[in-house]
Amino acid sequence: MNTHTPLTLLGGLSATEFMRDYWQRKPLLVRQAFPNFKPLLSRSQLFELAQQSEVESRLVLGEDGGQRDWQFKRGPFKKRDFPKLSDRDWTLLVQGVDGHNEEVSSLLQQFRFVPDARLDDLMISYAADGGGVGPHFDSYDVFLIQAHGQRHWRIGKQKDMSLREDVPLKILANFKAQQDWVLEPGDMLYLPPRYAHDGIAIGECMTYSVGFRAPQKGELARELLMRLSDEVEDALGESMYQDSSQKAVTKPAALPDALLGFAQSVLQEALRDPKDLARALGEYLTEPKAHVWFDASAVPRKQKAIQLDKRSRMLYDKHHVFLNGESWRAAGADAKLMRLLADQRFLKADQLALASSEARILLDEWCASGWLFFVG
Repeated sequence: MNTHTPLTLLGGLSATEFMRDYWQRKPLLVRQAFPNFKPLLSRSQLFELAQQSEVESRLVLGEDGGQRDWQFKRGPFKKRDFPKLSDRDWTLLVQGVDGHNEEVSSLLQQFRFVPDARLDDLMISYAADGGGVGPHFDSYDVFLIQAHGQRHWRIGKQKDMSLREDVPLKILANFKAQQDWVLEPGDMLYLPPRYAHDGIAIGECMTYSVGFRAPQKGELARELLMRLSDEVEDALGESMYQDSSQKAVTKPAALPDALLGFAQSVLQEALRDPKDLARALGEYLTEPKAHVWFDASAVPRKQKAIQLDKRSRMLYDKHHVFLNGESWRAAGADAKLMRLLADQRFLKADQLALASSEARILLDEWCASGWLFFVG
């Protein structure tokens, strides 16, 4: 992708301009970001997905004139669980639809001007008239694409993020809108993290939400330390703490300063090699979600072009390639080829022909695991 080319998707801005002026800074409304857009899934197809155990789905029923309080349910659902289409004020949310539909996956690829390490998935929201999930904020960036019908969006940048305590959803207690629009099919609204927003369906509508990953400090530290611990014991050896200079104490329960210093030095030594930290980070960021699994596949005799499965996550750094939570050291021509596969998500036949015998064996293993497939 040429990041300096003006994009209809971004209202005539280039990816460079958008990332510089809007990303994590301010909202952007783009009319007809997707001209003549038609839903990629029908209502019935979306409902069928919500009935599958490997699909994450949620059902939200809004307040109904005092007759009903907010209700929240998790899937998978049965047909009888869905409200009547004629009922008002309800929403079905289906997460990770890009992992189950090729057209939706292709749509998500248009947002790869943001690093794959940050790109998460595409959620589809189906709402009956009046449906929504209440005024709220997300802790991550989001692009809201109107796919079908109309939705009235109200947004505001506010400091008061307190939540209602009487409902099972994270709904803002004191939402104050500063701007509002009605989005038509093909329109798109970008919102930075923690920007309050409330979307209400005008009649039946579907909205596609492109979301991004933003690891929290505590979560990231826990994951990285856990992955580093798998190898740190062998790397550091069996040297034990020694305190031959320890004096007799009158306060035996006090933690010795020397032992604390020993613990600090152990952690510093465990993190000494930046390659180990990069490996742990890459494995964590490519780990498939809990409900994602791959089907084993037979390796074809005639290997032509290859393509990553739409559910596969692949990244790389200067020394590794990462795929679905695993890592491999990579260098030379094969490393360049693997990085090309990660960036393009496919290799043409002439590109694949450049792979060494060792790289071919690895690609065959990935194919057998269902992480990629051969085409052509």
